[in-house]
Amino acid sequence: MARIYISLGSNINKRENLLNGLSALRQHFGVLQHSSVYESEAVGFNGSNFYNSVAGADTDMSLAQVCSLLKQIERDNGRTPDDKKFSPRTLDLDLLFYDDMICDSPAQLPRDEITKNAFVLWPLFELAPDLVHPVTQTTIAKLWQDYDKSKQNLWKVTIE
Repeated sequence: MARIYISLGSNINKRENLLNGLSALRQHFGVLQHSSVYESEAVGFNGSNFYNSVAGADTDMSLAQVCSLLKQIERDNGRTPDDKKFSPRTLDLDLLFYDDMICDSPAQLPRDEITKNAFVLWPLFELAPDLVHPVTQTTIAKLWQDYDKSKQNLWKVTIE
C-alpha cells in the first residue's frame, strides 16, 4: 500500500465542487484523512477566492492509476482539458506525494507547490507534520515553520 496526499481546490461553486471531490475520493480510496478547508485568494491570476484542502489515503493503485483517476474525477466535476494553468477551476486535484517517490512523469512528485503555496503547505502540515519531504529532507512541520506566511492570505472556513 502506498500513502498518498492529494490537494483539492476550487473557486467555481467551490463548496459543492470541493465536497463532490472529497466524496469521489472516499468512493475510490475509502477512509480519508482530511484537513481543514482554507479559503485563499487566487494565486497567479485575478479571480474569485479558492477553497483548498488536502486529503491523505492509502492505496494499492499504481501511480499511473492514481493520476488517471484524479483527472477523471476533475472531468466528472466540470474540468476540461483546455483549462489554462492560471484560471478559475471547478475542481483541481493534485497528487502531492506518492510515498517518497521522486519523479516527473506521470506526475511531478513531490509536487513543487508544496513548498511554494500556503494553501497546500498549511493543510498538509495539519495532516502530516512529521512527513519528510523526499527532496528537501525536511519535515512538513519545519517547512511550514520556515514558510513566509505574509506571502499569501488564507483562513480556515467551515463547509460541511
